[in-house]
Amino acid sequence: MVRVLHLTDPHLFADSAAELRGRNTHDTLSAVLAHYREHDWRADVVLATGDLIQDDTEAAYHRFRDHLATLDLPVVCAPGNHDIKALMMPVLSTPPFRYCGTFVQDNWVVVGMDTAVDGEVSGAVTGDELARVNAAIIDSGADFAVVGMHHPPAKMGSVWLDSVGLAEPSAVLAGLAETNKVRLALCGHVHQDFEATFGAIRCVTTPSTCRQFSKHSITFGVDDNPPAYRRLELAADGSQNSELVWVSIDKQRSQSL
Repeated sequence: MVRVLHLTDPHLFADSAAELRGRNTHDTLSAVLAHYREHDWRADVVLATGDLIQDDTEAAYHRFRDHLATLDLPVVCAPGNHDIKALMMPVLSTPPFRYCGTFVQDNWVVVGMDTAVDGEVSGAVTGDELARVNAAIIDSGADFAVVGMHHPPAKMGSVWLDSVGLAEPSAVLAGLAETNKVRLALCGHVHQDFEATFGAIRCVTTPSTCRQFSKHSITFGVDDNPPAYRRLELAADGSQNSELVWVSIDKQRSQSL
């Protein structure tokens, strides 16, 4: 059994007092990590799928690193559209952090994939990146794979969100299916929960550790849902169990809703 803690879209600032759409992102990530620590469930690896920072500063990446280092776990990171790769890579390439890296345990490999396009909100996967990910999966020797990416390879049914989604999602899914090992695509970007299955690949998104977007909206909008994270258990036979955890920020002590 492999346990994965999925965190996404923390949108941290260098300034710990800074807010995004009315929420202090330092405090909401702190609440999420506190909730994880307060419960018996323990992960083997953290998968962080992008938009780690909001203010384009190296200091914000150091803040993310300091938050996650307290977990004493390997952290596989993938960039999002708000990330600055030239700043993110050097800060998050030193163990236990693995920038677009891999984590192998038992019968599973977890791989980070780059879907971010510099200067664009929408995402894309280059042929070289797809080849790199597939090679990492094959070289791992694992029978099953989780690919962590920022932009989900699926439509959300939201006009504005789908206009800034992943280019050619069907082609990306087809490329990932070539190894016949990918069972799960874990994604961020959309700040909401979503799940769909495409052949052997289950696509799952996790809400942000800060602010959530309104579902099925025509124009941009946020809702009042609290921060969240996801707990996944990956069995040796390729099956998966997933639990989405909402974390209250209305009380000093976070709790699952």
